[in-house]
Amino acid sequence: MNRIIQGIQNFQRDVYPAHRDLFQRLAAGQSPEALFIACSDSRVALELLTQTGPGDIFVCRNAGNIAPAHGHADAVTAAIEYAVSALKVQDIVVKGHSDCGAMKGLLKPAALQAMPDVRGWLTHAEDARQALEAAGVDPGAPEALETVTKLNIRLQLDHLRTHAHVRTAVREGRLRLHGWYYRIDTGGVQAWDVDHSRWVPVHEPYAPIDARHEDAPEEAMHA
Repeated sequence: MNRIIQGIQNFQRDVYPAHRDLFQRLAAGQSPEALFIACSDSRVALELLTQTGPGDIFVCRNAGNIAPAHGHADAVTAAIEYAVSALKVQDIVVKGHSDCGAMKGLLKPAALQAMPDVRGWLTHAEDARQALEAAGVDPGAPEALETVTKLNIRLQLDHLRTHAHVRTAVREGRLRLHGWYYRIDTGGVQAWDVDHSRWVPVHEPYAPIDARHEDAPEEAMHA
């Protein structure tokens, strides 16, 4: 904690004065560009990765970057509703990452016996594990963790579309939904290309879920 407190002192002494106008402007309100639903993992530094600053992105973090389907009143659902209805964000990004502890627990539920709340939370990702098994991928295989993590990202995008305010905003062309996968060891980020059903580097052109897809039948997840 001493190091963290020292960081606050450095911020107050060096950083805040250099950006005083920005912080005073932000004190009156926020207008972020996007909502990020990301994992709580300490290695996932969103502002560093995206090179964004205060006020640029609205962030909701939880174990496994989960967005529960409509009907589950919780902090994540409230953040989604507020971001879309009040802040009018134009994009929502569901961002998973490599070596995710939540996804490891999804693959090995027996390891969560001492963590019943985590086990219960991961029921919102259960369909991703089932899709992995349906694709014939052994949960113990080397590729299983990355595969189930990417399936979970897609599952949470489907969950987002069950929320009426999200679905309406997408249909009206006011909102786009993105699925991103971040590799901690390389810094690489992939995006789910809806049009071609594939993962591509995020800097290449890709199709997010937008008004073109909102009334189309949803494709079943596949590995």
